[in-house]
Amino acid sequence: MATPPAFLPDPSSLDIRSTGDPGGPSSGDAIGSASQGAPAFSPLYQQIKTLILRSLQAGEWKPGDMIPSEFDLAARYRVSQGTVRKAIDEPATDNLLVRRQGKGTFVATHAEQHIQYRFLRLLPDTGTLEAQGPAERRIIECRRLRAPAEVARQLALRTGDPVLQVRRVLAFGGTPAILEDLWLPGTTFKGLTQETLAEDKGPMYALFETQFGVRMVRAVEKLKAVNADADTAGWLGIEAGHALLSVERLAYTYNDVPMELRRGLYRTETRHYHNELS
Repeated sequence: MATPPAFLPDPSSLDIRSTGDPGGPSSGDAIGSASQGAPAFSPLYQQIKTLILRSLQAGEWKPGDMIPSEFDLAARYRVSQGTVRKAIDEPATDNLLVRRQGKGTFVATHAEQHIQYRFLRLLPDTGTLEAQGPAERRIIECRRLRAPAEVARQLALRTGDPVLQVRRVLAFGGTPAILEDLWLPGTTFKGLTQETLAEDKGPMYALFETQFGVRMVRAVEKLKAVNADADTAGWLGIEAGHALLSVERLAYTYNDVPMELRRGLYRTETRHYHNELS
């Protein structure tokens, strides 16, 4: 059996307390060593999930890669295949991993069709987002500056740290629909230019994955109604004072590290914000 990478704990050091699963430790087992970075006495499958996410964060398995089989992961972590299967369930539900029947489990990528629109909740009132085709993107500006206090706070930076600010307009069928401002950590996205953004035709998050090794895994949004000022009205082709939906999004990569602050102004005459609650 291969030796685990240095950034993962050696399974032989884990204090596994069996509850009688003849195939290996069950989901109720616990790893009793807090030094592994997971809470002591938490369900074993949750701790295996933490180790899997740690591998994703460290880049051992990149977007689009197939991860080891459940059998291989069970041998690596010295647990049962059932425990590994349960550990993979949550990342699969959260679109971090994708199970493909007969092929294996793969690291999800924003380049995949069903993942591309994961964070875009503005849907047409009739038809589907996929049916209307990709948004037409116009990059207005891309500049480097020192982080204002509020931007720095949300991105877990220090005031004055370098950030990249991007402004763009998204249009559907030739009609401007969204004006967005994005702030990205300057060090992480060193080398990102307006030309790169303008030339790339795929999803922006897919570009972040391939060129900068950053995968957005979750986001928190704040919504409110606002009226368009003169500048916004000009970019969206509307009158000043027009009602808009303001959406502020803070997107995170693995381990809850904030990687993007985005503020969008949405026209909603023929579109609506859609979310599913459960």
